[in-house]
Amino acid sequence: MTKKELLLETGALIISALLIVTALILQNYQLNNTLIMILFGLAFIIGGFEKAKEGIQETIENKALNVEILMIIAALSAFLVGDFFEGAILIFIFGLSGVLESWTSSKSEKELTNLLNLSPKTALLLKDDAQIEIPIQDLQIGDIVIVKVGAQVPVDGILFEGSTSLDQSPITGESMPIDKQINDSVYAGSINLEKTVLIQTTKDPKDSVLEKIIAFVADAQENKTESHTLIKRIEKYYVYFIIGFALLMMFIPPLFHWLTLAESFRRGIIVLVVGSPCALVASISPAMLSSLSNAARHRLLIKSGRTLEDMVGIKTVAFDKTGTITKGEPEVIHFEVLKQGEPSLRDLIYSIEKQSDHPLAKAITAYLGDVKDLNIETSEVSGHGMSTNYNNSLWKVGRSTKTILDEKLLSFINKGYSMVYISKDDVLIAYFALADTLREQTQNVVQSLKKQKITSVLLTGDHASTAQVIAKEAGIEHVEADLLPQDKVEIIKQIQKQYGKVLMVGDGINDAPALAQADVSVAMGGGTDVSLETADIVFMNNRLDNLPKLVRLAKRMRRITLQNIIFSLSIISLLMITNLFGWMNLPLGVIAHEGSTILVILNSLRLLVK
Repeated sequence: MTKKELLLETGALIISALLIVTALILQNYQLNNTLIMILFGLAFIIGGFEKAKEGIQETIENKALNVEILMIIAALSAFLVGDFFEGAILIFIFGLSGVLESWTSSKSEKELTNLLNLSPKTALLLKDDAQIEIPIQDLQIGDIVIVKVGAQVPVDGILFEGSTSLDQSPITGESMPIDKQINDSVYAGSINLEKTVLIQTTKDPKDSVLEKIIAFVADAQENKTESHTLIKRIEKYYVYFIIGFALLMMFIPPLFHWLTLAESFRRGIIVLVVGSPCALVASISPAMLSSLSNAARHRLLIKSGRTLEDMVGIKTVAFDKTGTITKGEPEVIHFEVLKQGEPSLRDLIYSIEKQSDHPLAKAITAYLGDVKDLNIETSEVSGHGMSTNYNNSLWKVGRSTKTILDEKLLSFINKGYSMVYISKDDVLIAYFALADTLREQTQNVVQSLKKQKITSVLLTGDHASTAQVIAKEAGIEHVEADLLPQDKVEIIKQIQKQYGKVLMVGDGINDAPALAQADVSVAMGGGTDVSLETADIVFMNNRLDNLPKLVRLAKRMRRITLQNIIFSLSIISLLMITNLFGWMNLPLGVIAHEGSTILVILNSLRLLVK
């Protein structure tokens, strides 16, 4: 429902309420009965038009009666027996609960639909030194676009010219601006904060991360939970049952002189009202949308409510190592100088390593920090690192075939650390021990899952020694190492057979087969294409501590959904029983039944917070 349609329906309900109040005032002063009947009739028509239209359209499309038709029949029946107020108020409250559910859905979808408005519509193309504004869809790979300060980046690409800071929070949820230099990747939808820059398009605009997010969100809004689908299937049969039961209530008792025809007809109308499954139908969809909205607000994209349902029964979480429980980047753990007396050693190492693109070299230069660049010439030693002649000596940084294996050095090697050696004329001078370090949240996440009785398993292609060190540090007791992608799939199958449902967390690239095999798959995406295509859930903010929060959200959704279903069925049963004994009148039945629908919707709204 569009916002305009929702406002029109709300306006119609307000008019309907005013007509009902006016009719009640006239009735209280025992004025013109015909005018009173007309006012109640207008309130019925204006307040019930949208619901009647919706019910008739769905009946024609599905070739089956529905709740809307059931309520219209109940209200018309009330009018037929002269209960004009009851018929009008029934339609009014039914319409009110429908509008409230629509407003709830609108509020719940806000965080999701906000993402749909991120995509810029035009781009400033640089062509032959001229600036041309063109539609995004007309851009091609290799085109250069101008992004001014305050403007959105229109395409996925690389920084071609200039440097700036980008606000990537619309995509990743990262609150801090990210500095970007030449050749750094950028996402469509990011906001340029500092300087005008040139971006080179690297993808067709329809294949951008932002467009994939939009498709992801559209799937989330369309895909229903299994419980919701089941209730919708049951609904049409239930409606026929209630109509049949109401007809029996209207005509069977008078045949046996149990009740008068008027009393039987009155109770039959009440059956139509209180037996309608309005609250039951509203038990799931608002809860699902509220949960998806809550997750989207924290940049956790979930493809469907069904995924959240599946998370409730998770027994095991299988973690990939690199880029999942670890940062995915090497970091210097230890720097040891064996031969003192080299005053410019740090400057020299920095000057050599800054000329290499190897990840280990970048980690070392970052570790050395603020040192002097000696501006020396280096050469690459294939398979061994970098070398240079400095002060009449041959310096090498990288692997070494002449290593003195002292006890400390052996301990680093046995832990599976990456070693970088510095030698002078083939004499070992110093060494670095580097490792891919744990994410800060990993230990807390594993402990939190353990408290929820969920077992953690580490699956990695790394050597067993490295895997064991990382697993011990993370608090993970079960480790499977030296695995190829297809091996991870077999391990997932074994865990499923032994323990039950498995959730797999990976980077969405080399873990794609295992992610597909798992019952629920989570990608530490940071906005990567493959993660958006393969996973059921993507952590756009790349934070592992989202996982226990998501498990708790799934359990809350299940708990609130069950509360709604039990409550709605209980109210229907109670009202039906009291009606059989003649203890229920139509106004009270209307208020109790429609009030239960409103309470169910409000209960679902609790999932928007925490």
